[in-house]
Amino acid sequence: MHQANETIKNYLLQSLNMALGAIMQGETSYTNSFDIAIKNDGFIFIPRLPCSYILDDELYNKIFLIANASLYPRFTLLKQNTTYFVAMKTDDIHTQRGLFFPWKSGTSERLVISDLTQFAETIKEKTIPIMRGFSINLDKVNSICISGSSGGGKSYLTTYLLEFLKSKNNSDIIIVDPKFDTPSRWARANNIPVIHPKENRSKSDFVSEINETLSNCLNLIQKRQAILFDNPNRDFKHLTIVIDEVLALSEGVNKTIKESFFSLISQIALLGRATRVHLCLISQRFDHITIPVSVREQANILIQVGNINKKTTQFLFPDLDPAGIVIPTGHGTGLIQVIDNEHPYEVIPLLCPTYYTKKGILH
Repeated sequence: MHQANETIKNYLLQSLNMALGAIMQGETSYTNSFDIAIKNDGFIFIPRLPCSYILDDELYNKIFLIANASLYPRFTLLKQNTTYFVAMKTDDIHTQRGLFFPWKSGTSERLVISDLTQFAETIKEKTIPIMRGFSINLDKVNSICISGSSGGGKSYLTTYLLEFLKSKNNSDIIIVDPKFDTPSRWARANNIPVIHPKENRSKSDFVSEINETLSNCLNLIQKRQAILFDNPNRDFKHLTIVIDEVLALSEGVNKTIKESFFSLISQIALLGRATRVHLCLISQRFDHITIPVSVREQANILIQVGNINKKTTQFLFPDLDPAGIVIPTGHGTGLIQVIDNEHPYEVIPLLCPTYYTKKGILH
């Protein structure tokens, strides 16, 4: 292991010495200007201060770009929003700080599933596998946001999540489907009710019906909160409110009804976690017109599928510059971030599972 770490260290030092020449103004590891320490969960760039270069986000991102390309596919660096400083265990004031670059071994690997329903039954309760070695614990979910352009794989991923919510009775499910599309067909195949538009009703009337259902969910949250007050250890069955194409609900609707919709989903997002009531929101984008900012901030599972660039990630990952993140090509790829105490907070490349399901649900 030690020999392998030394090999990686020397390789990284060589890569950085060759690529950082202009930024570092000629300072290299050969002149003892910096060093590298290899850890199990990443590497540390250790500058020797004082130095003629600035330890800022620009330098951090340059090192990320160089190292990520150099280490791929043996390691995948986990992109940070800002410079990640760590303290070194030394009394030498010149080397008491370093820039940390966390990584995970290998690359993201797609799950290939021959029978989705059968596969879901084999998985541990309240667990949703996303990639090989990467799963979501339903007990740690607050809200889920899935974003991406049309054809990017949102419906495919939503059907996958629905199958695991249904499996082993993990969660009660409420489905809102403004397009009367894939979620509705899945709901019909699984005998689950769905709220969808009807020909003889206006859009405002449709959203009013959704508001009534959301109001009932908020009442459930308040009842469960009262129970938790007396019994803090009480557990509840999960309830997941799945709303497809949220943007279609917030555009062209009576202002009062829209404000009620925003108020209800905001309260559910803020209060639902302790009482096991979650939102799963799917939309082409998540700007302030689509949902309130507070709802987006409460989501702890963020997924962007399809084309990845600074423009497409600006709402779910406002502080992220996706440059340098190696995302495999193909359908159902993108980025995922799970904010809990089991996963790193970094955004990592996503490869959605490939699976087969009942005929007639997906196109």
